Amino acid sequence: MRSWERTDRPIVLAHRGGADEYPENSVEAFEGMQSQGFNYIETDAHSTADGVLVLIHDPLLDRTTNGSGPISLKDWADVKELHDESGNAPMKLEDALEQFPNIDFNIDIKANSALDPMIRLLRSGRYNDRVLIASFSEKRLRRIRKHVPGIATSMGTAAVTRLFLASKAPKKLLKTLMRGVPGPRNGAVCVQIPTSFRGIPILSKDLVDLAHEHGIAVHVWTINEVKDMIEILDMGVDGIITDRPNLARNLLNTRYGEQDA
Repeated sequence: MRSWERTDRPIVLAHRGGADEYPENSVEAFEGMQSQGFNYIETDAHSTADGVLVLIHDPLLDRTTNGSGPISLKDWADVKELHDESGNAPMKLEDALEQFPNIDFNIDIKANSALDPMIRLLRSGRYNDRVLIASFSEKRLRRIRKHVPGIATSMGTAAVTRLFLASKAPKKLLKTLMRGVPGPRNGAVCVQIPTSFRGIPILSKDLVDLAHEHGIAVHVWTINEVKDMIEILDMGVDGIITDRPNLARNLLNTRYGEQDA
């Protein structure tokens, strides 16, 4: 069973490797999560100018490394000489997959430039049972699904919007709206959403129930406070995406009983 598959107990996704506990997307963070028994990490991928996938959230190197400028304009030979807040070089996606074979990776494709390198990597077939691909762009995800049949994905903004509207719509419109929502048959095994967007509540019990009716798991980001975790758990969500994975695990242990992460 993969981490993103629905069970009776919600899962913890270590957002950027647990960004409030370790330097984000760093090898130190991933080592820390692994040593503490966490097996599902959310991370981000950009491509260098020469097509190497690197785990970094921002398009610019400035915030999380001692480099500067767009990573898309740098070759890997230059990026690997930089260091992040942990003192280590930024990680290549492929290296992370090799170094942490017991971890499932939720990988957000942050830019179109990362699409072809990601497709090449996934078409090797070496890691596909341990990877879920995410993106705000449903167009990117459709391309991934087309070129890598069977790969697990979440949903982009366009599909999320239709799911949200369907959760609010009268029954006579439900079927029409849900036609535009990819599901498990298309590889879209989950929807990953915030509780609200620009002041508009997105998450609701109705949305969770509708997703579940169609076999879709619901993961919510980025939830860092206990009161917010309790609120979304009461709605029946399947995953908490958090910068504080230990906080989330402690809450789940209190609520559902002790269990290894």
